[in-house]
Formats: sequence, structure tokens, C-alpha cells
Amino acid sequence: MDRAVITVNYRLETAGDIAALAAKIAADQSTGTFTALPGETAEVRARCAAQVLSIQMLDPVDHPSWPTEGQKGPFHRADVRIAYPLEAIGTDIAALMTIAVGGVFAVRGATGVRVMDIDLPPEWACHPGPQFGIEGSRRLMGIESGPMIASIIKPSLGLLPEETAGMVRQLCEAGVDFIKDDEKLMSPGYSPFADRVRAIMRVIKDHEHRTGKRVMYAFGISSADPDVMLRNHDTVVAEGGNAAVVNINSIGHGGMSFLRKRSALCLHAHRNGWDVLTRHPGLGLEFRAYQKIWRLLGVDQFQINGVRAKYWEPDESFVRSFHDVMTPIFDPADRPLPVVCSGQWGGQAVDTYRQTGRTLDLMYLGGGGVHGHPMGMAAGVRAMRQAWEAAAQDVELADYAHDHPELAASLAKWG
Repeated sequence: MDRAVITVNYRLETAGDIAALAAKIAADQSTGTFTALPGETAEVRARCAAQVLSIQMLDPVDHPSWPTEGQKGPFHRADVRIAYPLEAIGTDIAALMTIAVGGVFAVRGATGVRVMDIDLPPEWACHPGPQFGIEGSRRLMGIESGPMIASIIKPSLGLLPEETAGMVRQLCEAGVDFIKDDEKLMSPGYSPFADRVRAIMRVIKDHEHRTGKRVMYAFGISSADPDVMLRNHDTVVAEGGNAAVVNINSIGHGGMSFLRKRSALCLHAHRNGWDVLTRHPGLGLEFRAYQKIWRLLGVDQFQINGVRAKYWEPDESFVRSFHDVMTPIFDPADRPLPVVCSGQWGGQAVDTYRQTGRTLDLMYLGGGGVHGHPMGMAAGVRAMRQAWEAAAQDVELADYAHDHPELAASLAKWG
């Protein structure tokens, strides 16, 4: 095929014929419809028709992925690659999501559709990608090597601005590299956004003045109104901040594009809502496909859960997600910093290190694992650092804890 194409890998399921279903998707999502069209000439098809490239059959299943009245198993499954001409979609993300993703789930006869991957041609390198990514995040935090140890403000909701600032002071003194608003915290009545930014940045600046270390704080700037989100962004910049939490599914592709074009901040992506799109294994989007779009739009740091996370996601899914965000799309500079999170307290550090390729290019983010430490939050930070020291030295946590009391206390409480 000599024309530029966007190739989408679908996992299809049907009680009928997989090849016929694939052909129907290719036709319906490009030039065809339910009947022959006089205007669908050979020239039109050559220019814009999608084409089925391959079908790899998988084991059938006895039950459909979504309820389907009147159909009985077995339900046939296959990984199907369909190529869409670049000329038909261009480089617009809304066009891609409409043509190659959104409409596919409406096809008659399918009992399951999952978008597994999207391969984009070089023309898609026109999108800005991360402004900071891994290297920029290290530079802003002053961390040349090793994992970036981070924490979240807990409790997630309810603290007044000055109470939050007091907690930030303790975390800074404990030696964290990064702190963030919980994704649920934006601008509630008890903690107006501008008041919280001013209170926290006074602490951040004071700590930098006394120690020389600038702790990165990411403020929750998200809003469905792009103008409000930009105003929040500008408030952080005016107070000397350098990072923001962005709830990417809540603000949407357009909101992220609007923000990235104007942003001076390192953008830390929280993917809440992704579970709606992916939790059923026969439906939705695989993270590998999903994350490419947000990276092209400008995510600098990407939360991806972790080993033995507090949420539903199994370890093997996290490991795949980690490798996905660490794989360049077009250039090594387009990699965001992977953020390991969700119930992390240090006990997962050794397994994380070994399962992700023994890399230290990551942020290790603990909320309850820091604030809930029996010896206090400073000990919680030290325990996480000690866990990563053990990981980097290939020492088991129980052995390293013999002469590291903070780690030992973590193991006693959560291990």
C-alpha cells in the first residue's frame, strides 16, 4: 500500500462471520453504507475507502461481551487491522476518533469491539507532544537520577488553604520531590483555587529560599470551561508555580489542545474515567491506543496506577501501560514521565523496578502510604526512598529493613 494510512487494530467479536464484519466496518466507516451508491465510484474508493489488511483469529467464547438478543454462541473473535487513508482523516484528532473509533461500536452484528492499537503515520508528528516530558520533569525538580518521590495531599477534600499549606510544609521538609492536589480538588467553596495557590506557593518559595530545593507542586486547574482553566493556569504561573494536574477525560481533547498551546506548566495527567472506557476486556479501548492521543496532545506526566494497586487493574495491565508510555511514538522526546501510583507505600518498589525493565525514570507517588505511616509523614517519605534504594541495589525489602526503621515500620503495617 503506497498511500499514507492510519492503521487501527480492533479486537472484534461476533456470532457471525468475522471477515464480513470487518469488511462492513471498513465500508461503513469510510465510503460505503448499507446499499450500493452511484457516487461511490472506483476513484472515490481508491482515494478514501478503508481496507482490511489482516485478520488473526482468536479462541471463540461462549458468551458475548455485550448482551445480544437472539444470538447464540460460539462467538468468534479476531484481531483485525484496518487501514484508513490519511487523505480521508487528515491529522485531526476529532476526525480520527469519529471515523476510526466512535462509529465502529455501532456496527450491527458485533457482540464486542475493542480498539487495541492505533498506528499513526509521520504526518501526525505535527501535534505538539510533551513540553517537558521525562527530562524536563527532572530539570524542574532538580533530580538528575533515580526515581522522583512524590506525595498527594490527603485527605483529598476538606482542608482549608492554610491547612493544606501546613501539610505542604511538612512534606517539603520530609524531602519529597513533587506534591499534587488530589484530582478531586479543583476550586471548592472551602478552598478557592487562587487562595490555595497563594498559600501553598508561599511555602514552596520559603522552602526553596532556605534549602535551595524547589519542590514541584501540581495544582488542579481542570475545568470544563477552557477560559476558567486558562485563568487557573495563569494564576499558578503568576505565583511562580510550574505544574498542574489535568483531568484529561473531563476536559476532553479540545480542552487539552487549548491548554497545551498556551501552557507554561508541566502537565500532570490524571486519567480518571478511563476505567469506563476499558474495564470490560471485550469493549472499549486498550491503554496502548488511548495514551497515544493524550501524549500527542501534550501530557508531560502520566498516572498509570502501579503494582498491587488499590484499584481493580491487575499488575500485568500496569506493566503494559508503563511500557506503552515509555515507547516513543515518533521521537524519544515524546515520552511522558510515567507516574506509578494508587495505593503505593514502598512495598511495591522492588517488584515495580524488576517488572518495568529496571528503570528509575519514573515518579513514585504515595498518598496514604506517606500520610498514614505510623511514624509520621516524614518517615513515610523516607520509607519510600529506602524501598527504592533496596530496589536499585537488588536487595529484598525485608533484608533492607533490618537497619532502616522507617521501611521496617511500613512493612509491619502494610506488608
